[in-house]
Amino acid sequence: MDAASPGSSALHERVIETLGAEIVSGRLAPGSRILTTEVAERFGASRSALREVVRVLESMGLVEVRRRAGVEILPSERWNPYDPRLIRWRLAGPERLDVLHALSQLRSGVEPLAAGLAAQHATAEQRAAIFAAVAGMAEQSREADGAPYLDHDIAFHAAVLDASGNHFFAALGPVIGEVLRGRTAHDLMPHEANPAALRLHQEVAFAVAEGRAGDASRALAAIVTEADRAVQTVVAAASGRD
Repeated sequence: MDAASPGSSALHERVIETLGAEIVSGRLAPGSRILTTEVAERFGASRSALREVVRVLESMGLVEVRRRAGVEILPSERWNPYDPRLIRWRLAGPERLDVLHALSQLRSGVEPLAAGLAAQHATAEQRAAIFAAVAGMAEQSREADGAPYLDHDIAFHAAVLDASGNHFFAALGPVIGEVLRGRTAHDLMPHEANPAALRLHQEVAFAVAEGRAGDASRALAAIVTEADRAVQTVVAAASGRD
């Protein structure tokens, strides 16, 4: 099978996803070593294909190649915390709520500032994208735990970050996207959207459009706070049903 064939690509991704999730979950503990020969046998992959997998994991800070000693699993302090795939694996792990809370703290430091900058710098096209995303969320609000609502929510936050005019903020779009996907994937979204949360998204859109930087910043700060509280509410409700 050619290395560039669809089957080979699918196997490559499966090995990355499996090993990455096992490392992040702790099943493959820091300091332990894996041998490419053993992994190749486990997945039925060539050793050359496994070397490519190791390069990807190494770029994430998950592993380090040790000459004549295999591939060493690195501690979490060495991981790249902003890699979207790594975030996805962490949100699938046992520390999901702690990770979500830490990411909410990151968002609270970045997104309100981005919204304020967007009110100053957004183009007409960027303002339209923000309004379109809000309209889509409102349209799908009765199924806030579904894929269409999620897509619009991701588009909203990406559009605000992009409209900030700060390329470093815009680059965090995929990170925020994984946070939102994780909430939906792990049943941490209410089935019906909170009307107050929707109203806050609308307030951001209008504040950006009207150049009200302070209002845009405050509304987005409230969105992040509400999202963090909503996760805790869903978790508490689920615990009460156990």
